[in-house]
Amino acid sequence: MAETLQHVEDMVDNSPVVDVHDTFNLYRQLLADLKAKIDARFETTRDPSTLELQTYGGYPDGPGGSLEAYSGPEVDWLVHSWLGNPGASFANLHLTCWLGPQVKVPHLGLALLVWPGGWFYLDSVPRTNLVEDGEYYDRYYAPLDQEWLDLRADPQFEYFVSRAGFIRASLSPTAYCYSFERSERNLEIVSARAHAHVDRWLRWVDEAEPVPEAERAALAETDLTIRRNIAERDPANVMGVRFFGEETTNKLVRALWGGDRQLPRPGVA
Repeated sequence: MAETLQHVEDMVDNSPVVDVHDTFNLYRQLLADLKAKIDARFETTRDPSTLELQTYGGYPDGPGGSLEAYSGPEVDWLVHSWLGNPGASFANLHLTCWLGPQVKVPHLGLALLVWPGGWFYLDSVPRTNLVEDGEYYDRYYAPLDQEWLDLRADPQFEYFVSRAGFIRASLSPTAYCYSFERSERNLEIVSARAHAHVDRWLRWVDEAEPVPEAERAALAETDLTIRRNIAERDPANVMGVRFFGEETTNKLVRALWGGDRQLPRPGVA
């Protein structure tokens, strides 16, 4: 079982400069298809704070990107974004959906990279201490254990070990975090796993019991703290600084956690 233990910028700098639009376009379509499933279930509105980020940079002539964020009665913060320079080896795409405090279902986390090899992250972000809340673990993580082990044993997927301890701590026991060769076979596995996970996550939402009103404010505050910490501590932010500078990157990071949001948060007075 191989492992990858490198900084994102090192993976890019130590690789040949190649056009990766084939994988970039496949990733974009995959995320669009997954977002369509989420849109069919939830009512959301684009947050005005991200309208100026619809397009930024100089793509296709150089680095660029797009970031859309949404909120709604059941969704605290949904992000659909990409950043990079796919004509020169790198692209980073996100689809994350942080639920409101009306249910305690794990949040949805999905990121896809090409650098120029393939990479993907897919997780159910927990909203409780799994070691303390065994029932929560049994409901949302234990059933996924075997399929997680199956991919862990696949020799064509190298488990990615972040050099940042905080990021390692943010992963659930069933998080997918892998480097892989961008073969048709491996990309199909990534797509299939992502679709299955989103379908299952949506079922979790439909089957969830409501959180008592008195507990919702505290849950929403914890959610926001976790989301902000993950966004601000992401080692891949260095690529944003390289492409667009500190000011734009800081704005993008705030957009990932909702630092400039204008729409009200669901369940928060």
